[in-house]
Amino acid sequence: MATGNPYTLKWGIMATGGIAETFCKDLLCDPAVRGANDVRHEIVAVSSSSSSQRAAEFLQRIDGAFDAKTYGSYAELVVDPNVDIIYVATPHSHHFQNTMLALEAGKHVLCEKAFTVTAAQTRKLVETAKAKNLFLMEAVWTRYFPLSIKVRELITSGEIGTVFRTIGDLSINLHAKEGSGLQFSDSHRMVNPDLAGGATLDLGVYPLTWVFQTLYHLQPEQDKEAPTVIASSNKYTTGADENTAIICSFPGHNTIGIASTTIRADTDPENLIPAVRIQGSEGEIQVFAPAYRPLKYKVVKRNGEAQTFDYPQPADPARKNWGHGMFWEADECARCLRDGKLESATLPWKESIVIMETMEEALKQGGITYPELITTDVYDPKSPLNTGNQ
Repeated sequence: MATGNPYTLKWGIMATGGIAETFCKDLLCDPAVRGANDVRHEIVAVSSSSSSQRAAEFLQRIDGAFDAKTYGSYAELVVDPNVDIIYVATPHSHHFQNTMLALEAGKHVLCEKAFTVTAAQTRKLVETAKAKNLFLMEAVWTRYFPLSIKVRELITSGEIGTVFRTIGDLSINLHAKEGSGLQFSDSHRMVNPDLAGGATLDLGVYPLTWVFQTLYHLQPEQDKEAPTVIASSNKYTTGADENTAIICSFPGHNTIGIASTTIRADTDPENLIPAVRIQGSEGEIQVFAPAYRPLKYKVVKRNGEAQTFDYPQPADPARKNWGHGMFWEADECARCLRDGKLESATLPWKESIVIMETMEEALKQGGITYPELITTDVYDPKSPLNTGNQ
């Protein structure tokens, strides 16, 4: 840990939706509450794609950073000289164009997951960041939780012997009370193909995160093996996937990961059963729902002995008990930039690419397609995805 004054990272926030609000509230939490005394965060600019007034209203909602600059276009945000790093909080459909806009302007980027719509887009982002000597990270917040770090340590230490299988699920029941439809309109981001909607990119990325961080990530670097993929999907009326199951096989390591997701049923309505099971020769680790924000895990040994470990989220009482868990990924960005790193060792560029390849293959096997506007890997600064003129 660095000594002296904390390293301060200055954030520019791209988009003003719900996930940006949660992230910014976490940035405003006192880092000492989570034991992070070496880094701190400032929100110095916020941009809506349409008006600076919307950005100003966003600052009211997060109840802080009132001296931050407010912009009505992403192009203005990325050239703000006071911004160190851009947090891209737009829909998946926009991630490639928006992140390229920031990288081309010379800004470091933390981009929400799923990173992009296609693997080719992710590869282009990585190539650009590398060429421009810029930090780039996919915002898979769950991977930076102390709970996730501990689970990976337990696997590495042999706590459950040799791991052979990980099973993960993230499913949420979005049925309307009447009929076969969902709770929202077909234009909602969850099911709108124009916004890269569907269960896989929005929810399935989390069980896949557990498959990858427990199986692929822990493979020796010189022996990394991308999975072979078998997948099946059911389509919603819009053409987006509503129900997908993915089998990831790592034959060279004798392991299999199974990731499933649906918007038709719940993983566990009562949060009593594990959402993730990591199974080894001497027992298993059970991670309890929800897969994206677990607060406890259980180690069950082969002889039946079991012990549960709670990991409550630290909250900042001075910020109305805020504390959702997104601050840990922000801290990782700060430490990487402080230490001159372009990528996070916890989620390297190569791994984000392989995960994107896996999701792309699963969607292909499920017959899920998206419009060319959001699948092209040709950067266009005047794209309606960058200008808000859709």
